[in-house]
Amino acid sequence: MSMIEVADLERTFTRTKRDPAVTGWRRHFAAKVKETHRAVADLSFTIEAGEKVAFIGPNGAGKSTTLKMLCGILHPTSGRAVVHGFVPWVETRQLAYKLGIVFGQRSQLWQQVPVADSFDLLARIYRLEDGAYRDQRDRLVAMFDIAGLLRQTPRTLSLGQRMRCDIVASLLHRPSILFLDEPTIGLDVTAKALLRDHLNALASRDNTTIILTSHDTGDIESICDRVILIDHGQKVIDGTLAQLKRDYLGRKTIRLATAEPSPGFTMPGVEIVEQGPHTLLLSADAKITPLDKIIAACLAQFQVTDLSVEDLPLEEVIKTIYANRRAA
Repeated sequence: MSMIEVADLERTFTRTKRDPAVTGWRRHFAAKVKETHRAVADLSFTIEAGEKVAFIGPNGAGKSTTLKMLCGILHPTSGRAVVHGFVPWVETRQLAYKLGIVFGQRSQLWQQVPVADSFDLLARIYRLEDGAYRDQRDRLVAMFDIAGLLRQTPRTLSLGQRMRCDIVASLLHRPSILFLDEPTIGLDVTAKALLRDHLNALASRDNTTIILTSHDTGDIESICDRVILIDHGQKVIDGTLAQLKRDYLGRKTIRLATAEPSPGFTMPGVEIVEQGPHTLLLSADAKITPLDKIIAACLAQFQVTDLSVEDLPLEEVIKTIYANRRAA
């Protein structure tokens, strides 16, 4: 079942500014000129129920504008979108009961009242039946480990604690779709890992569709199976993480632990990234020399005590894609 369908979606903004040709004090008296900016252009994609999709791109790429249209906050200039069977900007109220939205820099909790009271207020807003609400609340409180936080006010919580409470708040009405906008921003490594684990458990248990925007590639690799990358409002890439790495980076990282105290290695397409006592870190371009030949040469040259082959981080993949686009 398609949970989100987007076809030829476009959003333009008209803004006015002073004529840039006029400078100095005359600029204050110059006539304003109108300028049209296309934030989203001919965007099309489909997301199925239960998919976990990263919606990424550089600042100003059109990510937030697209999400606001899918939530019903903005009307498109042209094109169409259907989210959970509703046209977002026409049936906004009906769609609200199907969506959960989490913004890393904004909280939907009332800052002056205990977290538990915020949950109760949200239950009233969504008109939840008491028994169903308590069951869902208690399950989420246990899943996200926030029982000890319920009587505290949000302003007394750490950022990681507040984010867990915010996610629980967004899930009380059992939404089918969860929009996450920078959910781990400002969190330490431990809090990030914990939040990612909770979100994965939630998606597996409830088949929740997750759309994530984040500049943290760790979020993307830990939570999502698919990536939609946009730039200047247009779709650039749409595929799985594995496809992304396979199609746009042929390089692999090879880590070696050897009996030799100072290992060195030379081969076409292979660079030494780091060299230390009994260790060697190589960056290998599999398009120049096949990976099996590189490993075979390492095993023939060294007495290897440990060997691992890793993909380069997603961040490097994204950098490569943008570099290729700039070169083109």
